[in-house]
Amino acid sequence: MASSSSILSLPIILPFVLFLISLSTSPVVSSLSPTNSTTSGTSTNSTTLHARQEFLNYKRIRAKLNSINKPSVKTIQSEDGDVIDCVPVHLQPAFDIALLKGQIPLDPPEPPKGCNLSSSLDDILVQKWRMNGESCPDGTVPIRRTTEKDLLRASSIRRFGMKPPRRVRRDSTSSNHEHAVGYVMGDQYYGAQASINVWSPQVADPSEFSLSQMWVISGSFGNDLNTIEAGWQVSPQLYGDDSPRFFTYWTTDAYQETGCYNHYCSGFVQTNNKFAIGAAISPTSLYSGRQFDISLLIWKDPQHGHWWLRLGSGAVIGYWPSFLFTHLAQHANMVQFGGEIVNTQPSGFHTSTQMGSGHFSGEGYDKSAYFRNLQIVDWDNGLIPASNLKLLADHPNCYDIRGGVNRAWGNYFYYGGPGRNVRCP
Repeated sequence: MASSSSILSLPIILPFVLFLISLSTSPVVSSLSPTNSTTSGTSTNSTTLHARQEFLNYKRIRAKLNSINKPSVKTIQSEDGDVIDCVPVHLQPAFDIALLKGQIPLDPPEPPKGCNLSSSLDDILVQKWRMNGESCPDGTVPIRRTTEKDLLRASSIRRFGMKPPRRVRRDSTSSNHEHAVGYVMGDQYYGAQASINVWSPQVADPSEFSLSQMWVISGSFGNDLNTIEAGWQVSPQLYGDDSPRFFTYWTTDAYQETGCYNHYCSGFVQTNNKFAIGAAISPTSLYSGRQFDISLLIWKDPQHGHWWLRLGSGAVIGYWPSFLFTHLAQHANMVQFGGEIVNTQPSGFHTSTQMGSGHFSGEGYDKSAYFRNLQIVDWDNGLIPASNLKLLADHPNCYDIRGGVNRAWGNYFYYGGPGRNVRCP
């Protein structure tokens, strides 16, 4: 990929690029000596090849942006630098899929029986793009605009918005993706719910991230893995800052070629006009201070089979159509809750990227990150406690986890850590 300064100036130098390309296809008359002519020709060819590459990169970027950013009826400038486009619901990226063309989003189904949890952010959660009183009109959905700078930060334009392909194994300790999670498996699951407190962990390197999420999983941990994911994350490479952001993800082939974050590809159908996927979450929890959590519910519509997402006590965000999936077209065989970071081992050491609050689980309430009220959706569309919960930390000296059960929080666990420390060199 070309340098940031080169590509960012491409709209300005494009006529010059085209001029260079035209020169390369025209005969050049020179009065220079043979030796100087050869040298000059080599230099000209090098310049022309570079100009061609710049032009091709520019075309790829424009094509990618055109595929992601859709026509809007209103644009809102957020105080944190985001631009939110109010896109007609039938023009959002999901409706590029042939099976959805010409349709309109479905109405939300009834939530699972026993669904009565709320989050501490329900009444005060305001994404920054709405702090000035702006909103998207009915019949539209708010979508964070993707920019050239977003693409230039990515390691690959083709794979922008996708997790790096990797062999996924629950018992792996060799991957640069590290986890502290609770999970249930061995049954048929039709969704999950949990409340997660929101933090703003430090990420040591722009290519790393720190997230807390739920995974609804089916298939083996090979190339046929299906997942649906939602939570919050800090990802400087993806978003260009260190703010925690609400996100979604899906894949049908273990992150190889299918799926993406948010609206970066066709897939997730948004129905809500008040929350922008990929936008920052505010407020966040404070160490030894007030805690703020969000409750997330993913459940499978018993009638149509689509997987729906709800934020808080009543904000239905949208759905993943069942036809996106192979194994998840029926049900999940595993549900996972917890934290994940990427460790690129900057300078040859373990990263100091934090997970959760950046503190170990033993510090407990108002210091450690937590998941509470862990529940799964059963075959009868009812919420039941996530019993037989197993806990796993890939690298417990860097990030750990410990759980419990009580009347107020049901099944819960604390998790996280600072990354590099004296026990995690």
